[in-house]
Amino acid sequence: MNLSIPEFHAARCVRYRYRYSECARCLDACPHDAISLSDSGAAIDADKCRNCALCVSACRTGAFAAAGFKPIDMLRQAIKTERFSIACAPSGHAADAVVPCLGALDAPLLAYLEKRRLPTSLLGASLCADCAHGAKGAVQLAANLEAVAELRAAAAPEAWLPIEVIDDKPAPENRPRFTSGRRHLFRRLLGRGVDQVSAAVAARPAAQPVANKAICAGAYALTEQRELLQIVTGRKDDAPFRVAIHEALPAFDISIGPGCTVCEACFRVCPTGAISITENPGDWALLFQRDRCVGCAVCLEVCQPQVLDATAIFDLTPDQPPRPLISLAKQRCDRCDRFFVSPQPEKTCRVCSDDQDAFSAIYGG
Repeated sequence: MNLSIPEFHAARCVRYRYRYSECARCLDACPHDAISLSDSGAAIDADKCRNCALCVSACRTGAFAAAGFKPIDMLRQAIKTERFSIACAPSGHAADAVVPCLGALDAPLLAYLEKRRLPTSLLGASLCADCAHGAKGAVQLAANLEAVAELRAAAAPEAWLPIEVIDDKPAPENRPRFTSGRRHLFRRLLGRGVDQVSAAVAARPAAQPVANKAICAGAYALTEQRELLQIVTGRKDDAPFRVAIHEALPAFDISIGPGCTVCEACFRVCPTGAISITENPGDWALLFQRDRCVGCAVCLEVCQPQVLDATAIFDLTPDQPPRPLISLAKQRCDRCDRFFVSPQPEKTCRVCSDDQDAFSAIYGG
């Protein structure tokens, strides 16, 4: 049994990428006040964490990972069976798979099971009122099931097999149960060293230094949730897979209105590479690739003129090509003779204009 707390990968967190981000999905999902936020990311209090894994599924960018909760491994197990059952650990129920909390089962994972028409049942959902995770776990499970219903409706007339949520009773009292409270107490009694004795736990990397600027670079990373959603939203009839924005779906569509300053901040802050730039000697374009967007919304936060907007209803059909958000012809600077991009005609590039402004401010003229 793995008793380690989830690992936090700072470079994937939108708060690390953009230090003024107000994203708090992990904090809102945690039922134990174990997560604190800063302008460099998130931190987990090991004394408060009870390994519910709700932060893992709540994070749009995959910044959290729990060694004891591997959704893809669970799917590999599920597709080898004729029927599949999933129980939460606090319920004490026996099942094909036991997860820390049913709320940690994200919408793409559940939708994948429904699309495959694999008879699946969830055990323990009716016991949330008596569970330490229940306050937040029940809300997150309900949101995920609601998002699955949206996907199922968008897939019509293809018939999915809805997941059955069992109205169950607690496990017999004489049956041993390992609840989150006991796990939490066990760690406190043995100390942090208990994490080191778990074979599946890798050494956590040291905290990463944060550069002294608003936007920090990081490698692009696509999440398992988004890749599963790619599979789920494919249709045999090639018809559009139209869905509405939903908090539990790792997907977005964005557009740009008038007033873009071509600062490229949205491109630099995007953690997945959904926003990119392409250019040639004569043209420049800002592109959006919907297949890579996880709906983190950090691009909307960083846009200072607030001209980026999310589309209410959009097509989630996979493998769509990148589309231009804005395209501009390059201009040539009269002073330095370099090519530059500007939303309106200019005689000089931004560098030369700034130099001239600085010179005028110092010496006048």
